[in-house]
Parts: sequence; C-alpha cells; structure tokens
Amino acid sequence: MSSEILINVTPSETRAVVVDKGVLQEVFIERTEYRGLVGNIYKGKVCRVLPGMQAAFVEIGLARAAFLHASDISIPGGQTGDLQEIEVPSISTLLREGQEIVVQVIKDPMGSKGARLTTQLSVSSRYLVYMPDTQGVGVSLKIEDEPERDRLKNTLMSQLESEAGGYILRTAAEGVTETELLADLQFLHRLWAKLMDRKTTLKCGDPLYEDLPLALRALRDLFSPEIEKIRIDSKETYDKAIKFAEGFMPECASRIEHYKEGAPLFDLFSVEQEIQKALERKVLLKSGGYLIFDQTEAMTTVDVNTGGFVGHKNLEETIFKTNLEAAKAIARQLRVRNLGGIIILDFIDMEEVEHRDQVLETLEKAMMSDRARHNICGVSELGLVEMTRKRSRESLGHVMCAPCPTCEGKGYTKSIETVCYEIFREILREAKQYETSQFLVLASQDVIDRLNDDDSTYIAELEQFIGKPIAFQPEFQYGREQFNVVLM
Repeated sequence: MSSEILINVTPSETRAVVVDKGVLQEVFIERTEYRGLVGNIYKGKVCRVLPGMQAAFVEIGLARAAFLHASDISIPGGQTGDLQEIEVPSISTLLREGQEIVVQVIKDPMGSKGARLTTQLSVSSRYLVYMPDTQGVGVSLKIEDEPERDRLKNTLMSQLESEAGGYILRTAAEGVTETELLADLQFLHRLWAKLMDRKTTLKCGDPLYEDLPLALRALRDLFSPEIEKIRIDSKETYDKAIKFAEGFMPECASRIEHYKEGAPLFDLFSVEQEIQKALERKVLLKSGGYLIFDQTEAMTTVDVNTGGFVGHKNLEETIFKTNLEAAKAIARQLRVRNLGGIIILDFIDMEEVEHRDQVLETLEKAMMSDRARHNICGVSELGLVEMTRKRSRESLGHVMCAPCPTCEGKGYTKSIETVCYEIFREILREAKQYETSQFLVLASQDVIDRLNDDDSTYIAELEQFIGKPIAFQPEFQYGREQFNVVLM
C-alpha cells in the first residue's frame, strides 16, 4: 500500500493528513475563523524600533504587532543577515517608526508571541521558490542525486535573464522537464508583477499576497510520485482541486478522487483515533514500553520507559530493543504532533556504545522523511539526545486544545487535604481581624465532604479555639481550589 492524502472539509474547518502504508504521518488543520498566515505578504507600518533587541514591531492588521529582527531584513545588494556571514547593521539604520514596509510572515503567532516577519520576500509555485531581492539558484537538499541537481540548476539558469532574482528548486522539481520549469518560472514572474502593481494601492495592514487555502496547498506541497490517491470528501473542494491540478499539476489530477462512501473519510486507516492519541501525553509502544511527551514554552521533552516489556535475554538487550522502537515512534510523533523548537529525548541508559550509536542512527534514518528542517546534535554528557526541529506553525495540541480552566495549564491541582488546610488558615486569619457571629465556608462538594467527615475533629477543635461556629455550603460551580470564607 502506498501513501495517500486525505482531505476532510467542513464549513468551519479543513483537515489534511498524509497516510503511509495505512499509518498516519502528518496532520494539517486550517480553521475558517483563523487561517495560518505563513507565506502571506502584507503592507505594514513600523510601530516600535528596539535597538537593544536589534528588532522592530510592525503593525500588519493582526491583534498583536508582529516581530521583525534585523537579520531578517534585506540589505542593499541582495544580501541578508541570515544567509551571509556579514555584520548586520543596527536596526536603527534600517528602519524608523512610522515607516511603511512590505513584509512576509515566516512564523504564525504562537501563544503570547506575535507573528515573525521577514522582508526577504518569496513566492512559491509547484517547482520553484522565487526570491526577487536575492541572487543565485539553489536546489533542495532532499534532491540527493548530484547529476540531477546539476541538470536542474543548469536548466533553470539557462532560462534566466541577468539580475532576475534568486530561486530555489523545490523537491518536487526532481525529474521535471525544461518546459515545465519554464512554465513555472513565467507564472511566478507574472504573479510578482501583479503584486507590485497592487502594492501602490494598498493601505497599511492590508494583505498583498495570501497563500493558497489548505486543500490546494496540500496538493502543491505534499504531492509526490509516491502518493497513490488524494481523497477529498467535499464536491466543491474536489472541483477546485481538479481545476488547480489541471492548470499547474497535470500529473496529479488523475489521482484525485471525490470520496462519497457512507463512513466518514477520517475513519479510513483510523485517522480520527490516531489524531486523538496524538493529543495524549502517553504513547504506548507495541513492545509494552511507552513514551511520555511534555511540551513547555521553552522545549519539548520525551521520556522513554520500558513499561511492561521484560524482554527475553538480558536487561541491556531489553533496553536496546525498547530504545530502537522508541526512536522510530518519536520521529513519527514529532511529525504528527508538529512539535518544534528544542527537543530533548531521554532514552533509557545503555551501557554499550554500539547500542547508543545504533539508536541514534535509527532516529536519524526515521527523521529523513520529515519535511521540517531539523538537526540532531547527538548524545550529551547526561545521556540525552538533543535536537531541534523548525517550528513555523502551532503544534497539533495548541491548535486543538486550550489550557485546563481547573489547573490553568499546570497539569495538576492541589490535593483536597491542602485546600482544607488553606481554609483552616483563612478562618484563623479572619477570626483575628473581624468580629462575627459565625463563619460560612463555600467550597466544592469534594472539599466540603472532607471537612464534614475526615476533618470533623479538626473543625470542632477550631470552633472551640475561635469561639465561633463554622457552617459549610457546597458550590457546584467551584473548582477544587476555589473557596470563600464568609462572615455571617
């Protein structure tokens, strides 16, 4: 069984997934009320310049001002701070407050952070990325065949005029003809000319260019010769996909199907259940071991445990087999959950150096199919594997979930015992400060039950100590940690 792309469309949400040999590999979600912004180009206005941070904040019509670092600003001559080993000028010499500027989103807003911007603009087609402010031709690192890399580069350069901007040949360009490359090139030049014409009439905060909706973007970015079918459960979206494919990706059009079966599309290959599992902290391994994923603001940690796997030979062999299985599972989970930034992997300690090398090699091999740029740094002195993975959009958990209103995102709440003792202290505090005939405690039902049962002796002693009666009233809308001590 080959790979498939499944696209589920509802009025409020579009979801696209990649399934390989019946196993979920990647998930993309776009909601009508909030579409991803990566790739969009805006006419913005600089609202603050921060020399101490070598950065500026730019208004582009979003709820929060977006962030632009000096290294992401095009420098005259087609040079950029990120791509060239040159000293980046002071932000104060590059921008001023109130200045109008054309910028592109390279990272969606995440949590409390605004979008990340660049002035190094680019627009994409099926085979090419066009960067008008830079020079030269690059080839995707995922095209590994050197003769093919040279052929593509030479083919494109023969079609370019002098000072025609910079280009990157995408992975999908492998094996395409000169005619197909030329058609893509002409499309990008026409698109860019239209954008430049529109730029003069736009107001600050208006979008100059918006990337394709998810369904069409999935065709452009996810399709490859290995994709056997593309199933779409919306007739309207199917028609748009066929029209798009016939115009830009004719080799893809014959593989697009309108899914009309009775069962929901994401019930195929248990995709819906796999998405739900990807929201859980614990991931079970077939051997009986398990992984624990903890995502924080600073980094993501993954802990590997043997669990119920006892092996058949000795402890070292059991640990080695668990770590090998975990390495493959971690690579897949990072893709499905779209986890990025700093990632720390805590494999079970292995004594044999050969085993450690094999686990690292297995992880690197499993990560090779990941579309996101990543870097595995090896094993640290503490025995941890450190790696990074590019983060350009929110993780699956952040898209689909919100912080728990009870624990406020901590992942735990105070015990009933702790809350009861806090109530005792609050009663003592108020008894010293105020005159009253009685105290009334408002709290959740489970806290009131403990006060009336297990802590009844303490309550009697407290009433005797303060010389006032204490009454209790359950409040069903209260969380465990909420309570009030009322003077009666």
